Amino acid sequence: MSVYTNIKIHELEVFLKNYSLGALLNHEGINAGIENTNYFVTTENGKFVLTIFEEVGFDTLPYYLTLMAHLSDHGMPTAHPIADLEGDYVRMLKNKPAAIVRRLEGHNVLIPTVKHCAAVGHALAQIHILGESFSGVLVNPRGIAWAVQTADRLFNKLSTDDQQLLEQELKLRQQPFNANLPQGIVHADLFRDNVMFKRYALTGIIDFYLSCNDYLLYDLAITVNDWCSDDEGNLDPELYVALIEAYQMERPFHECEFEAWNCMLRAAALRFWLSRLRDQIYPKDGEITHIKDPDVYKMILLSRIHHTPDLRL
Repeated sequence: MSVYTNIKIHELEVFLKNYSLGALLNHEGINAGIENTNYFVTTENGKFVLTIFEEVGFDTLPYYLTLMAHLSDHGMPTAHPIADLEGDYVRMLKNKPAAIVRRLEGHNVLIPTVKHCAAVGHALAQIHILGESFSGVLVNPRGIAWAVQTADRLFNKLSTDDQQLLEQELKLRQQPFNANLPQGIVHADLFRDNVMFKRYALTGIIDFYLSCNDYLLYDLAITVNDWCSDDEGNLDPELYVALIEAYQMERPFHECEFEAWNCMLRAAALRFWLSRLRDQIYPKDGEITHIKDPDVYKMILLSRIHHTPDLRL
């Protein structure tokens, strides 16, 4: 959501002629996130978000956008993509793939309450359940192969302690998970800045551009690590229980998931520690950039190593 590709008014006006959205009234770069360029776009026909994909290939975008449409069509508060005059969700803009989606109402919650966490747990379970009827398949591009490759690139830039921690967690991550763990569609990035609320009502889930097919428990671990962690990386018991209880009311856990919970939480923490280290050490150029602190996920990882509450409440 950082701005890496600057779009001028006349360029956007030409682009919008491919849609039935009316005349451009305003556009503004969004200073949040780290993966893509995003603009708020207002036209005569409403408010939208324009995303220019900096790393995602043209071939994989239909998976993300049709998934968003599938979830929206089944009642989830996801941003429905807008088709152009030819019926396509993706077009090229400044030699990069781009898409327009409807802008959802609400605001991010930086300090969640029990009610917020319960709403997120419920919504995540619904995504997993509705994903069963989605036909698209995409192997996680940020899986173990990516983790090993990224770690190799970063290793010599890290302190001795961080090198030892990284080696330890990669060794654990490379051990195969139980083959019976439920798999399906995962959001893979359900952080606080990707969910919107009006008071306690969840009104929007955005940024599906890391979605893929993976372990459902891994997606839950990613979500818990962000929504339920305090400033020291430790899990807040009340927030944790609220999110887990709401989730399992919709999708009860399998027995093998209880055993894998600690490894999943650590794998999820490792993934975001690595990506934030990469962005800090090898930053991308951009007009507006937003790099998140990797130490936040280092603390979360260390906390999960020393303590993981039971998934069986």
